[in-house]
Amino acid sequence: MADDGLADELRQSIGALVRTVRAVDTMPPGEAAALGYLDRGGPLTTADLAQRRGVTHQSAAKSVKELAAGGLVRAEPHPSDGRKLLLHITDDGRARLKGERAQRARVLDAAIRDEFSAEERRRLADCVGLLSRLTGRLAGR
Repeated sequence: MADDGLADELRQSIGALVRTVRAVDTMPPGEAAALGYLDRGGPLTTADLAQRRGVTHQSAAKSVKELAAGGLVRAEPHPSDGRKLLLHITDDGRARLKGERAQRARVLDAAIRDEFSAEERRRLADCVGLLSRLTGRLAGR
C-alpha cells in the first residue's frame, strides 16, 4: 500500500473496528462516552462534556439526565461558579463502565483468538505499541 493511502485506510479500519466492538454495548453511546470522560478526566460540567464529545449542550444534558436518573453520575455545585454543576461519576457508574469495557474486551479477545495465528497475534501486539505512539503524537504528548 502506498504511504499516501495508509493514513486513510488506517482511519477507516480503526473506525470500523471501534464501531463493531461498541455494538455489544448495553448503554447508549452518548452515555457511555460521558461516563468515560468523567472516569478519565475527573469531574466536569455538562458544557465540558459537550465540548469534549463534540455535541450540543442539549445532547450532553440529555445523557447526563439519564445517567443521573440511573445513579451513575451525581452533581454538586461548581466550587467557583454557583450557576454551574460539577458532574462526578459514582461507584455504580464506574462499575457499569467497567462492565461495558470488559464486555468489549471479551468480544475483541475472542475474535483475535479465533481469527489470528499465534504469529499474527504477536504481530498485532507489536502494532498496539505503534498505535499508542501515534495516538500520543496526535494528542501532543
